[in-house]
Amino acid sequence: MIDISSDVLDQENLDKLVALNNDHALTIINKFVSICKPSKVTVITDSKEDLDYVKNKSIELKEEIPLKLKGHTIHFDSIYDLARDVSSTKVLVPKGEYASPWVNTIDRDEGLKEILSYMDGCMEGKECLVQFFCLGPKDSKFTIYALQITDSFYVVHSENILYRQGYEAFKNLNGSADFFRFIHSAGELTGDPPVTKNISKRRIYIDLKESCVLSCHNQYAGNSVGLKKLALRLAIYRSNNEDWLAEHYFIMGIHPVNKNRVSYFCGGYPSATGKTSTAMIPGQTIVGDDIAYVRSYNEIDGYAHAANIEQGIFGIIQDVNQKDDPVIFDALTTPRETIFSNVLIVNGTPYWLGDKRPAPQKGINFSGEWYQGKKDEKGEEIKYAHPNARYTINLRELKNLDPTLDEIDGVPVRGIFYGGRDSDTMVPVLESLNWDEGVFFGAILESETTTATIGQTGVRKPNPMANLDFMVVPLNKYIANHRKFGNSLKNPPKVYAMNYFLKNPEGKYLNGMLDKKIWIMWAEGRTYSEYKAIKTPIGHIPLYKDLKALFKQYLNKDYTEKEYVEQFSIRTKHLLDKMDRIEQFYKKEQETPEFFWKILNRWRVELKKLKEKHGKEIITPLELV
Repeated sequence: MIDISSDVLDQENLDKLVALNNDHALTIINKFVSICKPSKVTVITDSKEDLDYVKNKSIELKEEIPLKLKGHTIHFDSIYDLARDVSSTKVLVPKGEYASPWVNTIDRDEGLKEILSYMDGCMEGKECLVQFFCLGPKDSKFTIYALQITDSFYVVHSENILYRQGYEAFKNLNGSADFFRFIHSAGELTGDPPVTKNISKRRIYIDLKESCVLSCHNQYAGNSVGLKKLALRLAIYRSNNEDWLAEHYFIMGIHPVNKNRVSYFCGGYPSATGKTSTAMIPGQTIVGDDIAYVRSYNEIDGYAHAANIEQGIFGIIQDVNQKDDPVIFDALTTPRETIFSNVLIVNGTPYWLGDKRPAPQKGINFSGEWYQGKKDEKGEEIKYAHPNARYTINLRELKNLDPTLDEIDGVPVRGIFYGGRDSDTMVPVLESLNWDEGVFFGAILESETTTATIGQTGVRKPNPMANLDFMVVPLNKYIANHRKFGNSLKNPPKVYAMNYFLKNPEGKYLNGMLDKKIWIMWAEGRTYSEYKAIKTPIGHIPLYKDLKALFKQYLNKDYTEKEYVEQFSIRTKHLLDKMDRIEQFYKKEQETPEFFWKILNRWRVELKKLKEKHGKEIITPLELV
């Protein structure tokens, strides 16, 4: 039973909690209200009145500032809190349990002691919000329920855009403890607009034992919005102990012209590698842009089924422009509920890097009053918008939303794309030889780092399945679970390695911004055996004649044989170097599955043979026919 003082929790809000009939939820709320010591507790239900209260209060407290267009607001984070803080995000591991070297961990007892001390009194003088959500379509096999406790109205407003409300659905638990728990506090605030003051105490700790994430002294959504990547970590842990997949995937519907069909594909891409822009390719439909649960749902059709556990987009806004991203750009420049973060505001209008509008000379951004040439305390010039600036919008605001967003059975998955930022090695599109090699594609995914995470940019790092930042189980278990999952299906997805960032020796990109549409159309057709392909040691690549026809059909572009040769040549030296990097990476992991090493060794042997046969390092696709 709730024992919070009536000065903090009034009768109306108490009644809302009691109506849930869930002692586990009440115990958690009791515990953290006692620790965080807010001056008021407000329970948010699914009602429009409660949701409007959150939006209006966020503006009243200046966590968000209204912009010129109706429904648009801007939220600013601290200049020190503009991306996911990987180093301060840790998994709590009990003494004696194995932790993969790729999982940032801390002893559970030590970590809890530290973060609870930082959370002691962190909500003093502030209002605490308690809200309930559904991760996944309501009343679905995919659904996981979630409880959020926070002192940030911006966080809850973001979640109300991004996730399905779950107060009424939470009652379906019938008192069960089977839900995720997220406790967050921005901590003491300073400035106008208010930003987190005590950044040195920023901590994001994941307690797998309790299905709980504790986060404090931060505001950036990647660190504070519990249901986003923090929930993904909890779901990865659960899925890898229950034989399903929780993935950093978009879900899109591909609609080839003149064919009466839609094919659903998932895609795993690290941040800032074309993930959202792929999911939003003109002429296609989007089910989700970021996180998917994938289950063996229907034994009759034999396919994996995927569901978007979100209902909105928290997307990187850099380079979104009218020419390359017309659907998103239109949504961001017309009246609708949208939260911008860390862009520049000029007379109530947002500007961001790469929007292809004339660059402003002054305005307001995350550094305060901004002007061209302004420098930070290190003497480095401050850009008018942050490269990791974001927008938050509900998918239902988009013209290309697929009608299956709330389908309780999810959608059948015909294929999976894995894409990274790779300037010199992988071809633009490559089909795996089988499911095991498709898992290998995902396991060897590398990407050059960007500003989406705090740290040095331009460093090539392995990022298995685009999920390494969120990994909470040993990689050997994660990869073995992928293999087992796909091999249990009658119709496992076909898997494709994608690369939009290949450059020539002079540093010029070999792919156009819209060329990705051709790669996905070829892949979609391959799942129906409509195109033949060239078999290489690393997988299947397209024939020139098929790509030439597709470029003409979809982009009205003449695709030359020279472009094809540049893009689809097999770069044996770079690929062998990649195998060396991958080998060193996985040697640090205990008990990497044997099938992984067999495929890696096969690639290495056959690439060396190919190199020796042709007497050169780069073999063109024309020489492989």
